[in-house]
Amino acid sequence: MTVVNTFVTTWRFLLTIVPSALVILSLNKGIKDYRPDIVDEAHRVRSIYISHLRPSYDFIIVGGGSAGCALAARLSENPAWTVLLLEAGGDEPLLMDLPQMYPVFQRTPWDWKYLTERSDRYCLAMEDQQCFWPRGKVLGGCSSINAMMYVRGNRRDYDRWAQLGNPGWDYNNVLHYFRKSEDMRVPGYERSQYHGHGGPISVERFRSTTPLRQVFMDAASQLGLTHPDGDFNGRTQSGFAPPHGTLRDGLRCSANKGYMRRSWQRPNLDIVLKAFVERVDIEPQTKRALGVTFEHDLLQHRVLAGKEVLLAAGALASPQLLMVSGVGPADQLQPLGIGVIQHLPGVGGNLQDHISTSGAIYTFDGRQPDGTHMSLIMPEQLNTDSVDEFLHQKRGFFYAMPVSEVMGFASTRYQPAHEDWPDVQLFMGSYSYGSDGGLIGRRGAAITLDNYANTYEPMMYQDSFVIAPLLMRPRSRGYLQLCSSDARIHPRIHANYYDDPLDMAVMVEGLKLAHRLTQTAAMQRLNATMNIYEWRNCPEVEYLSDAFWECLARFYSQTIYHPVGTCKMAPAHDPFGVVDPRLRVRGIRGLRVIDASIMPTIPTGNTNAPTMMIAERGADIIKQDWHHYPHGGWR
Repeated sequence: MTVVNTFVTTWRFLLTIVPSALVILSLNKGIKDYRPDIVDEAHRVRSIYISHLRPSYDFIIVGGGSAGCALAARLSENPAWTVLLLEAGGDEPLLMDLPQMYPVFQRTPWDWKYLTERSDRYCLAMEDQQCFWPRGKVLGGCSSINAMMYVRGNRRDYDRWAQLGNPGWDYNNVLHYFRKSEDMRVPGYERSQYHGHGGPISVERFRSTTPLRQVFMDAASQLGLTHPDGDFNGRTQSGFAPPHGTLRDGLRCSANKGYMRRSWQRPNLDIVLKAFVERVDIEPQTKRALGVTFEHDLLQHRVLAGKEVLLAAGALASPQLLMVSGVGPADQLQPLGIGVIQHLPGVGGNLQDHISTSGAIYTFDGRQPDGTHMSLIMPEQLNTDSVDEFLHQKRGFFYAMPVSEVMGFASTRYQPAHEDWPDVQLFMGSYSYGSDGGLIGRRGAAITLDNYANTYEPMMYQDSFVIAPLLMRPRSRGYLQLCSSDARIHPRIHANYYDDPLDMAVMVEGLKLAHRLTQTAAMQRLNATMNIYEWRNCPEVEYLSDAFWECLARFYSQTIYHPVGTCKMAPAHDPFGVVDPRLRVRGIRGLRVIDASIMPTIPTGNTNAPTMMIAERGADIIKQDWHHYPHGGWR
């Protein structure tokens, strides 16, 4: 049976690729012809000619992702400073603007394509039992390939950062930087003390939804879980509501679009795209960062930093660059022949991520009177009618974000509800692994063809949805293991999901809450039924028991793309700290890390907005340290 199913799945997958590719090619051409707002030719970032590279800059920023774009824009506000931004990828392709297209860019040249080490405790349904970790290799970084959820985290997250010995990072201080980066466009928040207006990153609701969104909200209401004001970034976080997104006029608003397209033409800011930074050049005796060495067009270049080198390459590449440059755990560097300039045992440690369980799929009776489906069935949507609707009416399928039409934050029995510090986040999505025949969802999650055929083939193209819980504050910690002195060779990623048994206990409770939502009257009116074939992964356990949910969690483990913590910000007495509260690398002059890797603990929610907040605050710290207090500039 499995062999037959795998054969059928493989052939359908191959036969689906061609028509889908033709639709996407038509869409891309149509955008060039009819959507000048997306082409945006006048504002598209252009790389300088390498021959125009200055020998020295005041600041060199490594990495043009969420943090790097914000840093480059803010530091170049001072016309007296010269700033160089080095990004290994190119500019965003046109299709990245479309919310619905975000998973298409995983496992492509715009993705670094990281994989975790094989495990027998998680990602059991995935190829080689490895978790696939996409990371953006493009200007804008992960803000250009993510699902655009605008969530800041919980006030207690940042108060805890301060309590751990990092003054200035409490909620009351960082709220200013969240507001500074934001242009809130959702009606009803014009006078909210929690939101900003006129900042570089636009925030809106997703423009296109399915009828399931209201069903999801009705189910949450019937369990008493509706969010009181629909704003996870306001006075309270707990509850369910449609999410806000980093969107402008319904399209993606990446850090590139928000920050760089309005600043890249400044005469004091140079940008080099497709520039791979090989190392930070550090003088061993003085322990000062002198500049960086990078490769561009197969040639090696060296450029000097008059003031500082700023690493903004993300939670995987920033610690790797530190290590290949001689800063990190001596026991990792010395065996690879890397001279130890500064022994910092915490570099690459403290790795945290929001693990999700994405396999709990529910089918339902969703055929509407007009014959259409309540959920998204990809063959019905990925067609020329949808292309025309997008190009000429600026609405429809390509504006949708079905992965989370409704989002929820809840506290399990392991977290006191009165603290309003939820320990699980839930995505209520209007499609599933069976909705696209394995074309995007299976490929993005790296589920094996055998497993996919065995568990999802029987429910192919039926109305279905997923409620995926995410573990918010894992106790488990992973680490990176350097493999080579060559920065091009990915480090080994030891994710260590569920290393602490409490993490699995919380995940099981999250899955049980998701299932309770499907048993409400709102869901049962649609005959919502769990996909029984998932039981095939662990037939020896009792159906719907805690052991069953644990089985699902171990088989369908999926990152939500939030690795953080690998260059931990900490006070001097913490032996595993990497940067101080002013983001300076311990023991090295002229070098800071300013990205998600500095987070001591992971925030309660998506990490893109917090990463931009870190860059905004980091830019102000630099201005203060170099005695530049800006007059004017953006809010």
